[in-house]
Amino acid sequence: MDLAQRMTEHERRRLVALHEYRLLDNPADDELEAVVRVAAIVAGVPTATLNLIDENRQCQLTTVGFEGGDSARSDSMCAVRFETGEFVYRPDARLDPVYAVNPWVTGVLADVRFYASAPLVTPDGHALGSLCVFDGERHELTAEQIERLQDLAQIILALFERRRQARINAELAIAAEERQRWTDTLLETIDVAVVAADPMGRLTLFNRAAREWHGLDADPDVDPWDFSDKYDLFETDGRTRLAHHRIPLLRALREGCVSDAEMIIRPKHGQPVHVSVSGRALCGPDGAPQGAVVAMNDVTTARAQQRAIEEARRELASANAELRRSNADLTNFAGAVSHDLVSPLAAVGGYLELIGDEAQGLSLKWVESAGKAVERMRDLIGSLLDYARAGSAPVRLQEVDLADIVEQVRLDLGSDADAANARISAEGALPAVAGDPVLVRQLLQNLVANAIKYRHPDRSPEITVSTGDTGDGWVIRVADNGLGIPADQRGRVFDMFTRLDNAPAAKGHGIGLSTCARIVERHGGTIEVGDSASGGTTVSFTLPKAASSSGEPE
Repeated sequence: MDLAQRMTEHERRRLVALHEYRLLDNPADDELEAVVRVAAIVAGVPTATLNLIDENRQCQLTTVGFEGGDSARSDSMCAVRFETGEFVYRPDARLDPVYAVNPWVTGVLADVRFYASAPLVTPDGHALGSLCVFDGERHELTAEQIERLQDLAQIILALFERRRQARINAELAIAAEERQRWTDTLLETIDVAVVAADPMGRLTLFNRAAREWHGLDADPDVDPWDFSDKYDLFETDGRTRLAHHRIPLLRALREGCVSDAEMIIRPKHGQPVHVSVSGRALCGPDGAPQGAVVAMNDVTTARAQQRAIEEARRELASANAELRRSNADLTNFAGAVSHDLVSPLAAVGGYLELIGDEAQGLSLKWVESAGKAVERMRDLIGSLLDYARAGSAPVRLQEVDLADIVEQVRLDLGSDADAANARISAEGALPAVAGDPVLVRQLLQNLVANAIKYRHPDRSPEITVSTGDTGDGWVIRVADNGLGIPADQRGRVFDMFTRLDNAPAAKGHGIGLSTCARIVERHGGTIEVGDSASGGTTVSFTLPKAASSSGEPE
């Protein structure tokens, strides 16, 4: 940094110090005017001035013996040497070549002969201006007069500093007042209760929310041991008074902090408030304890909702237990039905066959009708047992090869398919799915059997099984060319005992599709019906992918 740059930086700092005092263009107070008058008396001259020098001018803040004003800094006598910090004294300025050409000496601005100035230099070394005394006649000063003028310059600096400090203190007071107003507004506006205490635990602050919840204001005369009784503090059961050592504010004071402590405020005239409390001890800059403060949040609604959820969870657990018991009863019922109903029906059927061997004419027709009724009853019981097992048997997920399942269904239904001249086929390669092999087989067998049972009377059944990738699972479609399902009846086909208007009266019990829906739901899938391209029905359902499935049919 060269000299010019250093000078520029020095001048910048000097000007910052000068403007910090905020004296320029403001009237001098009485004390400054008095000091300048005393300076003229001490020097024994009729004129004196207090000069401040900024970037471009000399400002005569107050004067004695003449009308002061501003002049160019380049014309100022004080600006010549004020930054040296030295007292300048010229009995006759005309004899000093530096001052002899100055307009204050030459008569352009004045006819100064005697000139003396005491620089005003701050403790940080920044020259602000000078205390100047002068006269139109030659004059001399004693050493004591010079010392007193220098003393007066220091008094002026002290007055400057006092004025600056008073201004700063006033600004700080205004700022503190604004902050206090803002804090008070905040505390009175928020819906969080704020409570503070001094180092002895005596209350010093309740904000609006705290006053409303307690129904009282903070009382510094209440002993901390009486807080629970005075301010109605209870444990979360709402009945047990909060012990002294459990009060969150006192815990924060004693332990340093408290977090998420809960209690109930139950005022004598008001609604109970369940609160969550957090806070900490307060310390001054020197570490000395100054008290504690806590903030309390109203969690009454949240805790009521939590209790409701817990009650619902208990009720759900009870319902699940009851459901498990009902499923167990249903399984037991299915076993009983299998033994107690199916076996007697088989015996009845056997006896009817024996009777049929002996019967003739009308009696033979009655026997045949009874045998058909027994067969229908056995079919109904079998369907009910299938439905019960589909809902109660445990689902054991494993990798199931759909192609293999379709082949098993084709074999199981071979006689029915041959009798109806039905053709069962797969469209493309079928993938592996994640499912219970017994239930998946029952699902597909029911759908294919339905397609054969509800075939169109004018054409041979064509039943096609196809699949599609859904990203996280497979959609399996069983399409036929049968009677179809009217659009206005598709919403109820999965209900128990549903019989469609276009179905032959003697066929089915309305249980098969309900069983299919139950199996799909237990695998976490969905099932629906729609049209097929050949005018029949397409049943579509989803199953999860097997672990080894890569997204393409295997």
